[in-house]
Amino acid sequence: MTRTARARHMLRVVVVGVLTAALISALTACAPGHGRLEGAGATFPTPLYQDWIHSYAVGVDDDLTIDYQSIGSGGGITQFMEGTVHWGTSERYLRDSDLDEAEQARGCPAIQVPITFGAVVIAFADDQLDGLVLDAAAISGIFRRTITNFQDAQIRQLNPDRELPDREIIPVHRSDGSGTTSVFTTWLTDEDQTWADDLGAGIEVAWPAGTVGGPGNEGVTANIAQNPGGIGYVNQSYAEVLDLPRATVVNADGNPAYPDEETVTAGLAELSIPDDFQFDILGIGGEGYPIVGTVWNFYWECGYAGDTAADLREFWRWAIEHGDEAVVELGYAPLDPELKQRVLAAIDRIGVRDAPTDGGGQ
Repeated sequence: MTRTARARHMLRVVVVGVLTAALISALTACAPGHGRLEGAGATFPTPLYQDWIHSYAVGVDDDLTIDYQSIGSGGGITQFMEGTVHWGTSERYLRDSDLDEAEQARGCPAIQVPITFGAVVIAFADDQLDGLVLDAAAISGIFRRTITNFQDAQIRQLNPDRELPDREIIPVHRSDGSGTTSVFTTWLTDEDQTWADDLGAGIEVAWPAGTVGGPGNEGVTANIAQNPGGIGYVNQSYAEVLDLPRATVVNADGNPAYPDEETVTAGLAELSIPDDFQFDILGIGGEGYPIVGTVWNFYWECGYAGDTAADLREFWRWAIEHGDEAVVELGYAPLDPELKQRVLAAIDRIGVRDAPTDGGGQ
């Protein structure tokens, strides 16, 4: 089975709920142990991580079991901070207060690194809406429920030559603590003052009445599909693998950009990433697609039992060094060569310190 076929099969199973049930069950599994790596967090990179895990088992080490629980960025941060997984994943980076809390709890610093980039796309249920042009003000109005029909004057103005359906818009959002929500709402807060004043940014916001929530990118995708007027924000990989129609979004320079490899890469070209890897992607112009998120992984400098730290280093070094083919095929954007070297240097710090004498290890 090809990589894309595997990803499509997996996501279709997820959308009908089978994988979601399995992942909920996985939360009750035993604590990680020798010969097993467990991570948890964002649903955004799930297709990519599952591909990497499969490829690593087939081509590198079939004795190591690697499990990734796709539970949302909020859950990934929580489980990482509580030390119940070997690594956490989120589309929201750890703030200074998070890092201070983590170091106090563990007795050594946490490590956070960007792993990949990906667009957050505005997806529709109706194939005829593919390419519909929307700007931040229109998207804000749709999710605030001040724009409730596809024939609204604001949407018609952005699409003057397009026949629009006379249909109620059903906005779909994440119901769990979500890094995808953080990326989406951070962009809206930066672009639309009304959104900033009314809802703001975060992994959870107070969604207005008349919107529909779903857990994970999987739940949002399912709810979009179930409503003829459905519109929601999901990872580009989910949209591509499931062939979802999606919006063209106006960027900071006023240019409409359809989410694909070229426009996402164009938007990232001028990105300057600080040494602490704490950054948001905002103000994308030129030919770039404007709503782009980062996937971060979190690790520890100490406290891993047995060979766990070495296994983590080896797997994630392999993913960074050899995983770009899957990154591109599944609709993400890879790290550039210079950033890769910075990330690899950080990964080499996993488990390099002894565990504190009053603490345990994983």
